[in-house]
Order: sequence, then structure tokens, then C-alpha cells
Amino acid sequence: MSSYRPLKHFGQHLLNNIHYLEKILNALAPQENDLLVEVGPGMGALTKVVLPHCNHLHVVEIDKRFIEYLTLNFETHKLTVHGQSALDFDFNNLIRDERKIRIFGNLPYNISTPLIFHFLEFKDHVQDMLFLLQTEVVDRMAAPPGDKTYGRLSVMVQYHCKVQSLFHIPPSAFTPPPKVNSSVVRLTPYQRDDIALNYSAFKNIVNAAFQQRRKTISNALHAFISKSQLIAIEIDPQQRAETLSVEDYVRISNLIL
Repeated sequence: MSSYRPLKHFGQHLLNNIHYLEKILNALAPQENDLLVEVGPGMGALTKVVLPHCNHLHVVEIDKRFIEYLTLNFETHKLTVHGQSALDFDFNNLIRDERKIRIFGNLPYNISTPLIFHFLEFKDHVQDMLFLLQTEVVDRMAAPPGDKTYGRLSVMVQYHCKVQSLFHIPPSAFTPPPKVNSSVVRLTPYQRDDIALNYSAFKNIVNAAFQQRRKTISNALHAFISKSQLIAIEIDPQQRAETLSVEDYVRISNLIL
């Protein structure tokens, strides 16, 4: 089994504790006909727990060693292995009917944030997402305005999804044990009432605000909006980026169209 050891450059920390695997299964609560996609299955510890509860499961795995292991050790009529990076995977290729996709998995910690942004590109076709991530990343995604961890990731994820931090998992539950704490988070996409009319403008505003988060919002966004315009939409120009809500950023981006 030594040839299947997790690789550091892939950010692999394999969950092998049955108690926590079952907790994730209970949180996922898969139904037989769900369109399920597991990202980064590794040697299939979570795959093995989920598979009996569904008719079919898609997994996305980049490591050729684990692709070989999954192919040799799981029933291929119930499991489809997609051998590529999840960052490049087009989830639209799985859509065959009206079912929405349910994405889950133990995400590689070194690329978890880019992965989250990639998954959000498909949110209109996603029912929900359940991920095992660094606790620090989960805290940032769930943070409210004014929290010290509230930032660009918080705003962008909360614009698209309801964020629920579910439970923590200790390093001892993994092989090898990570040097950070881990948590399970549920992301449920929704349709906003207050939409950004120009999503690119919204992203640019959020990026600019948090690139200069020590400055007042009027100084950080002076290239986009004036103090008087901020006051007109009831935003204090002296506020800082981390104190503005998602709705505030939507209002700013819609004003500068």
C-alpha cells in the first residue's frame, strides 16, 4: 500500500476515521437518485461509505495512483471515475435531466479556495455542496461583517450561498495528520433578491476593497465611486471593507454601472 501514500504536493490528507466518515455521510444524507459528485476521493474511504446509499456516484481524482486503486477496488457499474483536476472539470457534462448536482469531498487544502470559486461557476446547476476544509477557510467563508476573518472569500461565497459550518474534525483522524484543524461546511446556492446587475463590476469592487482593507472604503474605492455617492446609498465613507455587508457591495456595484 506504500505506493498509495498521500503526496504533499497534492495537499492530500486522507480521512480514515469511521466516526467522522459516518458524520459526513449523515450530513450529506444521500438519496438513491441524487446526482452525486465526490471531489478528491483518494483511496475511497468516504466513497465506500456513501456508495451503498446511491444508485451511482461520480468521483473526480487527479492522482493516477488513486485512479488505479478506485478502478480496481470499486464496482465500476456504480462508480464513474473522472481522471482530471477538479479545477478543470466541467460539471455541466454530467447534466442529463432535471436533477441538480450535489458536490462533496475532502478538498486538497492547498487549492481549496480556487476550487470553491470554480464550483460557484456552476451554482445554477448545484443543489448543495458539502466539503471538508481547513477550519480557517470555513471560518472565513462563514464570517459576518465586522469579524476579523471577514474578507473577499466571505463576500463572494455568501453572495451565492448560504454557509453553514457543521462540525470540526481533529488532525488525528487523517493520514498524514495535517498541521491545521479541519471542519465540514455546507454551501447551499440560492437566488438573491438583490442581485449584482453587473457581476464583473461586483467582483472588481470587492477585490479592490479588500486589497486595501486598512483604508476607509471611500479611499479604497475612490477610482470607482465618490464620497457623495456612498452617502447617497447610505454607506458611511469612513467605514472599512470588513464592515460592509454583501448587500452593501451589491448596492455599490449597481450604482457604478
